[in-house]
Amino acid sequence: MSVNLQTPIDYLKGVGPNRADLLRSELGIKTYQDLINLFPNRYIDRTKYYKINQLLRNNAEVQIIGVITGFREVSQKRGKRLVADFKDDTGVMELVWFRGQKWIRESLKIGQTYVIFGKTNWFSGKYSMPHPEIETQETHDGNLRSAMQSIYPSTEKLSNKGITNRVITKIMQQLFLETKGRFSETLSDSTKGELKLISKSDALFNIHFPKTPELLARAQFRLKFEELFYIQLQLILKNLIHKSKIKGFPFNKVGDHFNTFYNNHLPFKLTNAQKRVLKEIRQDLGSNAQMNRLLQGDVGSGKTIVAFMSILMGIDNGFQCCLMAPTAILSVQHYNGLSELCKPLNISISLLNGSSKTSERREIHENLENGNLQILIGTHALLEDKVKFKNLGLAIIDEQHRFGVAQRSKLWHKNTSPPHVLVMTATPIPRTLAMSVYGDLDISVIDELPAGRKPIKTVHRYDNNRLNVFKFMKDEIALGRQIYIVYPLIQESEKMDYKDLMDGYESISREFPMPKYQISIVHGKMKPDDKDYEMQRFAKGETNIMVATTVIEVGVNVPNASVMIIESAERFGLSQLHQLRGRVGRGAEQSYCILMTSHKLGENSKTRLQTMVRSSDGFEIAEVDLKLRGPGDIMGTQQSGILNLRIADIVKDKDILESARYFAKSILKLDPSLALPEHKAILNTYRQMHKYRNIWNYIS
Repeated sequence: MSVNLQTPIDYLKGVGPNRADLLRSELGIKTYQDLINLFPNRYIDRTKYYKINQLLRNNAEVQIIGVITGFREVSQKRGKRLVADFKDDTGVMELVWFRGQKWIRESLKIGQTYVIFGKTNWFSGKYSMPHPEIETQETHDGNLRSAMQSIYPSTEKLSNKGITNRVITKIMQQLFLETKGRFSETLSDSTKGELKLISKSDALFNIHFPKTPELLARAQFRLKFEELFYIQLQLILKNLIHKSKIKGFPFNKVGDHFNTFYNNHLPFKLTNAQKRVLKEIRQDLGSNAQMNRLLQGDVGSGKTIVAFMSILMGIDNGFQCCLMAPTAILSVQHYNGLSELCKPLNISISLLNGSSKTSERREIHENLENGNLQILIGTHALLEDKVKFKNLGLAIIDEQHRFGVAQRSKLWHKNTSPPHVLVMTATPIPRTLAMSVYGDLDISVIDELPAGRKPIKTVHRYDNNRLNVFKFMKDEIALGRQIYIVYPLIQESEKMDYKDLMDGYESISREFPMPKYQISIVHGKMKPDDKDYEMQRFAKGETNIMVATTVIEVGVNVPNASVMIIESAERFGLSQLHQLRGRVGRGAEQSYCILMTSHKLGENSKTRLQTMVRSSDGFEIAEVDLKLRGPGDIMGTQQSGILNLRIADIVKDKDILESARYFAKSILKLDPSLALPEHKAILNTYRQMHKYRNIWNYIS
């Protein structure tokens, strides 16, 4: 009879209630299953045995066979330490214990052969090993041990309570004895055969007790593939279920509004990427399923025009549409831009955000409900219960990562059936991350910039070059251009940031005096109205320089601004630097981004700055950012729990992830309900995960 892996860890021989509580609270190990999935984070080669005369003064972890020839207690400032002389046929060293002396003295015998393992110290002409792992040679030889010794994740509390790596290894050995090392297969024979994967039982044995480095590598590959395969399987299934269960409003035609705009009013020629994405959106809207699409495109790649043309498809089919932006400034900008496009087409459009007056709101609510209002642009205000549409067919969400799942679902309930949803982001998401986090959405990418856009020239300058930078700024202003100067904002040190900003503002004011030059300043401590006033002055060209913290990161569009100077650039993340750079380069003139730093730079900062100078491709920059920061940081707290991976790493295991997605897709294409006998193991595993695993509960 097989052992139930959902058995609480308390029942495993050698654990007991106290250890079970510690394992639960410190490592989240509640069941046999959790323990088997506690994978080592490194391995030590235990095939080699050292002689005492071969030891080097390098604090290395070594293994030695010898005998204890005597014990003594040595007084020290606080209490005593126990010292044993340990001898082999080449020399003598000391073993030292600072605690547990009584128990150790009673359990070790003089003259017995022991195998010791630990870190060596060189002191007063002699080697010593504090608190060694120690066992009789007989026990050592008979152990379920491997050439490579596993080192498990641990915490200070576990070590202090005596749950050492050796104890965890022993508990793990006990688990393998109880289960006889037999574990249910979780993948199909065809997948295993095609990828030459070892069995689940062999993989688990060799991850914990690897017989050879080659078997360890095969075990790691098998388990990484499996972990990523099930994440992909869940996401693709979620998408398939979504499409089959959730019916969308069919947009059956491309009508007059769309065609008139495309043929007569399109302000510029669409790029091939924009055409491709429009085709993908058109197919979604024409099918009977609800669209759930993520549109990625770098700053300035022309997402807004694609969004507008999607809205026209909705209006041509008799539906209302809305566009939700994360900030009031951005909602106003979208409104201003789209209003211009709506005029020649005679389409009604309104703006609703926190600063809309009560009388305006009343009118908007009325026209929404009677269907006279075709497009509504706004902020979170669109989600309020009193905002009721007559027939909402398409909801567009800008900068998706600013909105939570709960907010998105509110939009779903604005009609009898959920409207189509198009989510836009100007933050390029590395492909591996997009596949793992947004794998249930269909993804479109605009990966080329409109013709005529000149790439922004990016340079890195040190503080001692500031006079040259000032001269360059004056030359640009003389040509009629405008300049941003951005200071970092780090919440914890707001006082310091404010001081940096004000110091900077003062030195800029001295260098660029009134009335010849006009300067705007914007920061988080200002009232919203004052911020808007300063932004508008800059947008109208009344001021030459905008000194700001990162509040200008998203959205501000001033085509005449051609220079972005980022102060203390080493304090910004890569994607933030790239977003800020995207605020310039929106007109026909050559634009520049100058990254200012001190000479003191860490390795990561240097890599970030070199990447910015070298590349303007947002996707390449996002890949470097992912390597530097890891997925948790990039996704932010809202979604960082999603990739709670036990063994795989989506940065290092990119190829395995691609392969896992390919296999998951192929299997579901052939057998969407996993009903075929050969997929029985996959179906069972999938059901088990849904029943027991918390790691998967983000997939609702």
